[in-house]
Amino acid sequence: MIDPKKYFCSLSLLLSLACCVRGQDVTALVQQVRNKLDQVNDYEAAGKMKTNVSFLKVPVASVTVYYKKPGKLKIKNEKGFSFIPRGAVNINMSNILNSGSFTVLDAGADKIGNTIVKVVKLLPDNDNADVVLSTLYIDEARLLVLKAKTTTRDNGSYELEMNYGKYAQYGLPDKVIFSFNTREYKLPKGVTFDFADGTEKNPADKVKNKKEKGKAEIDIKSYDINKGVLDAVFQ
Repeated sequence: MIDPKKYFCSLSLLLSLACCVRGQDVTALVQQVRNKLDQVNDYEAAGKMKTNVSFLKVPVASVTVYYKKPGKLKIKNEKGFSFIPRGAVNINMSNILNSGSFTVLDAGADKIGNTIVKVVKLLPDNDNADVVLSTLYIDEARLLVLKAKTTTRDNGSYELEMNYGKYAQYGLPDKVIFSFNTREYKLPKGVTFDFADGTEKNPADKVKNKKEKGKAEIDIKSYDINKGVLDAVFQ
């Protein structure tokens, strides 16, 4: 006859061990993704940026994206200014994964398109970190992050969707869709944009009062990887 107490104790121990193994597996998975991204010390990428904010008329622009370890990123359009959400520094996955130490939690599985992905949550060990929580949707076979959701302390929440092509071996996407709260949009000083209602006055106030979702889509044509990017670019 089975002792119920011993049975439930054994079952609890097995469940605890299973959770521990899963936790180790996702930690190793995130480290593998980070190792892949760490191949890139810097890059200069050329592409097109389409901004979708319902109350602004922003034309499609040619952009250059600059990145350099650790954590430097700048998007410059053909007119010379950056027009991006405050959290856009994290459109580079390396910036998210190297932003500090964190605890990795297994959040199960999901599906993006036809791809089954592992869902992991990153909880910063530093209670005062700007990033409060990141959720990554990882293609385990290719070690690529297909989607990321990030909640920050000061710059709101945003979401990334990434499509990969010829630069997948470096973990660099051919297309990035950056979704954000329009309140977090940073308008260039001295620049006037047309609004959907035909006005051009006080653009900063117009954006500040909006609570809608916006999107910035960047289609990358080419990357120059590890060729050296000067620090002066980011000033």
